[in-house]
Amino acid sequence: SDRGKPLAGKSTMNRMELTPAKESDRRYKRIEADTAGLDALLVDVFVEAHEGDAPLGVVLDVDATDDRLHGEQEGRFFHGYYKNYCYLPLYIFCGEHLLCARLRSADVDAAGGVVEELEGIVMRIRARWPGVRVIVRGDGGFCRDELMAWCEGEGVGVDYVLGLSKNSRLLKLIGDEMGEARRMHEDSGEAVRLFKELRYRTRKSWSSERRVVAKVEHLSGGGNPRFIVTSIPDEQWSGRALYEEGYCARGEMENRIKEQQLGLFADRTSSHQMQANQLRLYFASFAYVMMHGLRRLGLAGTELARAQCGTIREKVLKVGAEIRVSVRKVWLSMSESYPRAGLFRTILARLEAIPI
Repeated sequence: SDRGKPLAGKSTMNRMELTPAKESDRRYKRIEADTAGLDALLVDVFVEAHEGDAPLGVVLDVDATDDRLHGEQEGRFFHGYYKNYCYLPLYIFCGEHLLCARLRSADVDAAGGVVEELEGIVMRIRARWPGVRVIVRGDGGFCRDELMAWCEGEGVGVDYVLGLSKNSRLLKLIGDEMGEARRMHEDSGEAVRLFKELRYRTRKSWSSERRVVAKVEHLSGGGNPRFIVTSIPDEQWSGRALYEEGYCARGEMENRIKEQQLGLFADRTSSHQMQANQLRLYFASFAYVMMHGLRRLGLAGTELARAQCGTIREKVLKVGAEIRVSVRKVWLSMSESYPRAGLFRTILARLEAIPI
């Protein structure tokens, strides 16, 4: 029986991947992953990583990426933006903590399902930290009325900062400022960046008027206007600071996604069934959680404190060693010339000191 076993071999993992979703489709007794428990564990690890008092606020970064496919997998679709057949997984991070990795077919909107994911995450966070402020941050692909209206809903109390695609109406509203920025650039030869506050509502898709911050920028290559929409009032966060310090910081999340795909093989979704590929994405996700825990707890203050997962694998984990198994012990003999033996001992001591 696989029940209660702390480790699993490849055959066990294969049975878990290929167990049909419906009980009626199962010919034999098999094992299956508790996906709801896995989703909850991602959030619980994040909360437990914060010792002492609850933080004043948390920023939940949402983003979608392409997972290119090279076979005839279930849920395979051609995505016009990425110009390839792919999946479109949804990720939610808080800083370096991974809170959600949901595999989706590429025929959905970038923001598809994000409200449902956020509902569960916010509820679980506030069960531990009732008064914590939550801000949702995302690019223009997530600027959807459904998401913004949910954040604004009574009893939800979630703020948002989202990219807003430019259009002719928005560009007309900042026409004078764009002209001023161009003249200032021509006079100085330097890049010019101004900001303007707007109250804006789309003609059809938005249910209410909202605060929009326009970045009016002119560079050597021409004008570079950008827009964000937010529920945060200007008296709490000025337009410039909100854009430069609040919104632009979301770019760091892309590095976390790259760590998943390039360093931990989150794109190894070659199984035919989408359910099995979601499980593979869970494996990569929890590999990231463990690597981030190693970085946070074992590597703090060392030369690899800010190293990416791939670097940690190459320099700390992929080490040649001799393993001898006796009746009572497993002996791990490493080379005396291993250049990071001291770092390895430091990591081991720190991990052994963590209470279980």
